[in-house]
Amino acid sequence: MLTKRWMGLALAAAQAITIALFSTFGARDNTANAGNTQPAYYRDPATFLAAAWAMPGGGRAAARQGPPAPPSVQFHLTARPWAPLAVPKERYLDILEALCRYARTRQNPDGAIIDPYLHDEVQYSTPYYAYAVATLAGAGRAPDLLPSGIAAMEHATAQFGMGSRAIPQQHGEFFIASLTEALEKYQPLVNPHRYALWRNRMRLPLMKVITNRILNNWQTYAMKGEWLRSREGLIESAEATRYIEQAWRDQQQGRIAAVPFGLYHDRSSDPDSLSVEAVGRGNLLALIKDGYDGPSASAIRDAVESGTRIALFLQDPSGQAPANGRTDDHVFVDVAYQLAFEAMAELRYAEGKTEIAGIYRHAALLALTNIQRWRRTDPGWEGSYFVTKNHFDPALRVGYQLASQYTNYNGALMFHLAEAYNTRNSPVEERPAPSELGGYALRLDDEFSSAFADAGGLQIQVNLRGQVSESSGNYWTPLGIVRIARSAWDTRLGPSDGALTAHAGISFAPEFLENGKWVRMAELSARYQASFTPYFVHPALVRCSVEYRPKPGFQGPVFVDDLIIVPEGVLSITRKLSSEETGWGVSWPLLANDGTPLEVTIGPTYAESRFQAETDRESFFAIGDGAKLEADGQPVRSTYGDLQAVRVTTPGKANQTFIYPHNGSQPSALTVMRSFKTSPDGFECVLGRLSGNVYVGRTLAGGEGAGVFIRSRGHPDVTFSKTCRFLLQLHDGRVVNAEVDRQVRANIQGAQVELNPYSPLAIK
Repeated sequence: MLTKRWMGLALAAAQAITIALFSTFGARDNTANAGNTQPAYYRDPATFLAAAWAMPGGGRAAARQGPPAPPSVQFHLTARPWAPLAVPKERYLDILEALCRYARTRQNPDGAIIDPYLHDEVQYSTPYYAYAVATLAGAGRAPDLLPSGIAAMEHATAQFGMGSRAIPQQHGEFFIASLTEALEKYQPLVNPHRYALWRNRMRLPLMKVITNRILNNWQTYAMKGEWLRSREGLIESAEATRYIEQAWRDQQQGRIAAVPFGLYHDRSSDPDSLSVEAVGRGNLLALIKDGYDGPSASAIRDAVESGTRIALFLQDPSGQAPANGRTDDHVFVDVAYQLAFEAMAELRYAEGKTEIAGIYRHAALLALTNIQRWRRTDPGWEGSYFVTKNHFDPALRVGYQLASQYTNYNGALMFHLAEAYNTRNSPVEERPAPSELGGYALRLDDEFSSAFADAGGLQIQVNLRGQVSESSGNYWTPLGIVRIARSAWDTRLGPSDGALTAHAGISFAPEFLENGKWVRMAELSARYQASFTPYFVHPALVRCSVEYRPKPGFQGPVFVDDLIIVPEGVLSITRKLSSEETGWGVSWPLLANDGTPLEVTIGPTYAESRFQAETDRESFFAIGDGAKLEADGQPVRSTYGDLQAVRVTTPGKANQTFIYPHNGSQPSALTVMRSFKTSPDGFECVLGRLSGNVYVGRTLAGGEGAGVFIRSRGHPDVTFSKTCRFLLQLHDGRVVNAEVDRQVRANIQGAQVELNPYSPLAIK
């Protein structure tokens, strides 16, 4: 039964997908890539994932030798049974209609959408609503909303026709695309006179619409809008092309094409925003999707397709966009991710690349499914969403930037969701997303200063720099590990982000005594920075380290956190490398309240939190004798809620923590803790065991070697004719599916089989 489930869901759904990505160094490259059948769409030097093998001699120096190669390996098997989300396109309309019905309650007699807290029209709320209602009407949904959509269109086009100063907060860039796209949809629904009036208003020259001339991501909205206006015949095509080419040459090319990976640099916070990144890149991707054919079309395509490919690895296993930077953890950003992934799914499907199209489609659905955790059901607010990822009263503005308001960001959500509905047209079959399979380690450039690692669907995000000064009303980015996420688990508990204010900060990172006071690494952005080094990267196991050092000109102790990531959890081994005589420990961040108090337990050697109505838990426990735990000060409010820091200190040279995200179907934290034993090259507990670079868990075994012990201790249960990288899916201790990185003969629990590279085989 399980074999059929594995193969039917995980294997058949993932054929020929390059997902488990890692690089090799030195002489191992040629051997590792023997028989490589990787599709061309992942064989791209620009897609650099910083990963490394542990080499003979080991250590950090060995892992840093030579430039990293582009990713070159593909595995298909998941650590847990996988199934497509199978969200029908009609579901988008269900969510959109509920959003529009809420927005209708905020519409005034003039057609404007009025914010419930500012009691005023905010930015692009009205044109985004007009487009969303037009999308519903075009699909034959919610005919009773059509008059209010027409009223919104009338109001917004009138503002547009009068120019920038008539547009709320002079956000004309955001009006262009939404109103232009809405025109076509309203044409059969309104009388010709009204339609002609709207078109005439929409012909206003661009420089009368965007007198602010803001040149970061705002400009990409204007680029997208101008191209759509030219397609609709509202302006000359040559005029739109001139503007787009000038904007690309003078400003936007340097934000995306001239930087690593093709990720968009908004440069509105430092470190840069991985949220606004999705907006700038998404608008430029829309140019390509909508057929832009100007001189720079090829360069724009290369950049945005590279960036959206990399974004697959930044999305966490539950579907969240990455943390950090301005508009961090705003719900609408996940829908911006969804829209970009939908666009790429359609582009790749049209090219006949069905496997990568399936990856993008599934990633889009992960993003959509994920946001339902912040959908409101309370009377008067039904169908709308909290602006940021918590359940506090929006009047408290938890995690908001200065521009964040209720109607504008619910408007952004409905606009991008409506665009996603209109983009999704092909019957793409889903495939597992990279973050669900794991096998990669990725360090972004210094402006983002963030790194990601994932083994078997357990992902961490670590910030290598923290924010020093406030931007857009907030401190967005603390130093340290800020996200621990796992597939099939409520990643809000992770925690999903750290916390930073002008006075306090929390992340999973070292802390130390200074002048009689404990200071956390998350609070030391002005003095400290970190580096990230991977040593062994595989879908079943990632070994890496984070080293914290004072910046040049500053003093303080040096720490290294050696991390072992497996599908079931993370083993952290933190040491102080410098010789200062000072007390030190490690901070554990526990989500304690997200608008509703969580159940938090702090025991003698472990701590955990959970939402009271759920079985999912995040547990931390100390390994080794003499560990001491204590609640460390008052909770600090993060975008997700209040984080309670727990300080753990140990008498030895190493401070060891096992981080265990789990639910009711898995062993309890106490059971795991009592069974946990470390060894010089790994650990063993009821969850599994690690020896060197081979890990055996409850449902997956893998790593690098010529054999593996699964059930027996005397003789290997599986042997290979030569050393290889391998993945084995398990059921009750027996292998049900096997995959390797090169052609080998294998003895799998008595069965003699031939295995071909990256071709999973069911074992009867």
